[in-house]
Amino acid sequence: MSILIVGSLAFDDIETPFGSSLNTLGGSSTYIALSSSYFTDKVQLVGVVGSDFEDKHFQLLHSRNIDTKGIKKVEDGKTFRWAGRYHYDMNTRDTLDTQLNVFADFDPHVPVQYRDAEFVCLGNIDPELQLKVLDQINKPKLVICDTMNFWIEGKPEELKKTLERVDIFIINDSEARILSGDPNLVKSARIIRNMGPKTLIIKKGEHGALLFTDNGIFAAPAFPLESIYDPTGAGDTFAGGFIGHLARCGSINDIEMRRAVLYGSAMASFCVEKFGTEKIAALDMLEIEDRFQSFRELSRIDE
Repeated sequence: MSILIVGSLAFDDIETPFGSSLNTLGGSSTYIALSSSYFTDKVQLVGVVGSDFEDKHFQLLHSRNIDTKGIKKVEDGKTFRWAGRYHYDMNTRDTLDTQLNVFADFDPHVPVQYRDAEFVCLGNIDPELQLKVLDQINKPKLVICDTMNFWIEGKPEELKKTLERVDIFIINDSEARILSGDPNLVKSARIIRNMGPKTLIIKKGEHGALLFTDNGIFAAPAFPLESIYDPTGAGDTFAGGFIGHLARCGSINDIEMRRAVLYGSAMASFCVEKFGTEKIAALDMLEIEDRFQSFRELSRIDE
């Protein structure tokens, strides 16, 4: 089944205690698209880039069979750029520079051939733009949405309108507390689910993820890794693995969503092992399935 992804494409300058990487291909939609491309060959990308987005960057996306006809290239502008420095525990970071460039005027236009997409993944962009995308889609089977503190605090009413049309909402624990106004994540989940999305995923970084549905709560662990180089894009990579599995299996139920959380977690665990998109652009399904099974074994008890 087809997946439509709308979000940012960017170049990142990343510093961590274990190294640095300059001009690294990034952006929310880039990570989502690369991650989901291992599960389906019908990934469609909508975004905007500048003249500095070279053929080699398009070729990387094409190598994963990602359809880029929805990417607008502005020849007299530059691609969105972000620079950040991570602290030693990798849970906190300092933004050193943000240059929106062509992304400042991003006005998503969904090509006609994309409008019948069964699965829609709205990356971390202005909630008004997320709504504009949904207005262009015919009858999606599933809509997944991400956001961040900037939009929660800056455009709360617009975000709530978007959430009324979202099936699955993915945020991290601090965002959940801000949006709900409650420090308890279980209470936060109930409050947020009452805003519209029947399914909520709260990412907890190195502590895994929580899935909330009408049928209960599912907790997925984080994968214990000896080497973590760069957490940039891990959350978007999680979203890509999650929606990718659901598109591949074609079923949306509690069992498959739990599996999807583990696939998303597996993809995110690969992402942090190298800088930027380097690792997730060069995987194979055998590696992914092995990591998925390793996740299942982490909490398995045989009677």
